[in-house]
Amino acid sequence: MIPGILNEEMMKHWQLALIVVMIMGLAASSHGQEANENDYPYRVPEIVVTATHTEKSEFEVPYILEVITDEEISIERMSRTLPDALRQTPGVMVQKSGYGQASPFIRGFTGFRTLLLIDGIRLNNSTYRSGPNQYLATVDPYSIARMEVIKGLGSVLYGSDSIGGTINMITLTPTAMEPSGANLRLLCRHAEAEHSNVYRAQVNGRDGNRLGVYLGGTLKEFGDYQAGQDMGHMPRTGYQERSTDLKIEYAINPGYHVVLAYQRLEQDDVWRTHTTIYSKSWEGTKVGTEKKRALDQSRELFYVQLHATDAGPIADRLKISLSYHLQEEEQERIKSDDTQDEQGVEVKTLGAFINLTRYISSGSITYGGDYYLDEVDSFRKNYNPDGSFDSEAIQGPVGDDSNYEIAGAFVQGEVWLHDRLELYLGGRYSFSRAVAREVEDPVTRQPMRVEDEWEAYVGNARVIYYPDSARTFNIYAGVSQAFRAPNLSDLTRLDAAHESGEVEIPSPGLDSERYIIYEGGVKAWTERMSFQTGYYYTDIEDLIARTPTGKMIGTDMEVTKKNVGNGYVEGVEVSANIALTSSWTAFGAYGSMYGRVDSFPTSEPEREKEYKDRLMPQTGVLGLRWDSADHKYWIEGVATFADKADRLSTRDKADLQRIPPGGTPGYEVYTLRGGADLGRGIKLSAALENLTNEDYRVHGSGQNEPGTNLIISLEWKH
Repeated sequence: MIPGILNEEMMKHWQLALIVVMIMGLAASSHGQEANENDYPYRVPEIVVTATHTEKSEFEVPYILEVITDEEISIERMSRTLPDALRQTPGVMVQKSGYGQASPFIRGFTGFRTLLLIDGIRLNNSTYRSGPNQYLATVDPYSIARMEVIKGLGSVLYGSDSIGGTINMITLTPTAMEPSGANLRLLCRHAEAEHSNVYRAQVNGRDGNRLGVYLGGTLKEFGDYQAGQDMGHMPRTGYQERSTDLKIEYAINPGYHVVLAYQRLEQDDVWRTHTTIYSKSWEGTKVGTEKKRALDQSRELFYVQLHATDAGPIADRLKISLSYHLQEEEQERIKSDDTQDEQGVEVKTLGAFINLTRYISSGSITYGGDYYLDEVDSFRKNYNPDGSFDSEAIQGPVGDDSNYEIAGAFVQGEVWLHDRLELYLGGRYSFSRAVAREVEDPVTRQPMRVEDEWEAYVGNARVIYYPDSARTFNIYAGVSQAFRAPNLSDLTRLDAAHESGEVEIPSPGLDSERYIIYEGGVKAWTERMSFQTGYYYTDIEDLIARTPTGKMIGTDMEVTKKNVGNGYVEGVEVSANIALTSSWTAFGAYGSMYGRVDSFPTSEPEREKEYKDRLMPQTGVLGLRWDSADHKYWIEGVATFADKADRLSTRDKADLQRIPPGGTPGYEVYTLRGGADLGRGIKLSAALENLTNEDYRVHGSGQNEPGTNLIISLEWKH
């Protein structure tokens, strides 16, 4: 038996999840005589591509997944940033080190253990940290057509980093118009407690069936926000953001089309306030000592892709992508003694992938390969208290003059063993190589070179079974291997760690992390009800984690990285949507997890099994929605709850700037939303978030969430 798979706490959570599903099912059944089945609103399953590289409905893939559409992101939830759009997703915790820096935890993993994609292209690069990072917030939510969140996907299809899950952000594209035409969209969003305004303009047009053009731009102005109850004004939390996105599609012939896309986003003066004197103590957290820590960041992506629906003898479907990605960040810090430093990283990434699918009589075979090359420049400049230049370090946060490349090839087959049982089998070979030419030796303080390479072979096997001939209900199970090769952040980072009061030093000689993901569950989809529920267990081997060296750098503890050993994370997830009547819909979600890993809680070489860092507490969402018969008006109430997060690791207990002593308090937050289609292309949306003005924060965050927050959004399309 797998250790921990039937522990008492997880059994309680599993039973609660099943009770939630049964109650919602009985609620739907009790209204069975109120209307004809055809009178109920039918939510068509979304078609997804991320889970299998083939087009399937979300109901048909053997994974727990969530699809979040552009309507939900920008009109219904009116998300301030793209990570905020994930807040109602079971098994996902959105942590915020700063108000402009949000990082999703999926099944207990974040940072470089969660894979982010934009139209199938890796957003992750080799400088990403292990802990929470800000990079998902550098994607404009108003440029996204939908997000596909696949949990526990593993590494067969996408390689390194796909451990907790994979988020593929599929961007807006020119819409079909016959025979030609153009339209304009204008949107503005105002939030009272955030003191924020968002302005969006986009134009979309087509010239016949061959050429389509889409162009959009967004301007965001965020002031210092207002937290709940007694916390009030939160200084140094405002910032500005600008973004542009362009996409051109050209049909070479009916079976082939080319896509050219460009994106750029800039953020200015985003403070990491919890480390500074401008933070506020909450439930016993410590106020920071730095006088400033602010980040400027930009991201630029250009790609060209070829899509073919009939590639002749090569494949039935073909997708080829070539991309150039530039990610830059620069941080300014003033310490408590008035010494200053500036540090930054520039990462230029060349990427390419090819995916091919051949349909066979019993299913399909998908195969392909990918390659990414990072070129990294990094700097750190030190200044005296009077602002005069002091010195320039050998490296910045990561090794300077560095390269990192990853390459892989995969194949996956989907085969119907009979008309109700489908089998998925896949495998991948991956190669990674790091070369860092300018790294500061932590002992001699002289330049050194760090070079290493890794190989990995991983596999995936899953089945999905339909007990009923109508295929409204299925049972799935699977096992997937995943890995993460050490990146430049693991090997060469010399910087303040994500844990407050720690400084990380370079750590050459690391091995790859390895994982095995076991899961199984049930899905159902009828005209009145959809739900999915599942259990997962992620076995961890050779986890790379920070370990104290016993030395101090100033007032901060020096830490290094080691492959500290083994562990696991297990959990349950449930989501359901019930049409109670033709107008009323109930929905809900629940997630809980538990995990322990080997670690070195002190500088002594003694391992202990302790809680995994930042374990998500039990969380849930319950909601009720009304839609008018003509679908012009809607209103919904949503309750979000989280248990107290008191299962803390040694690292968590030491992070007193973000986690209160004894753990992060639980919370209940209530939101009321609604909208109206006013005609002539005008839509009005409004929300009142945090109705009780509660002071609360998501576990591990550096700041509390806003208090009672009135949000108004107005959209016009012509």
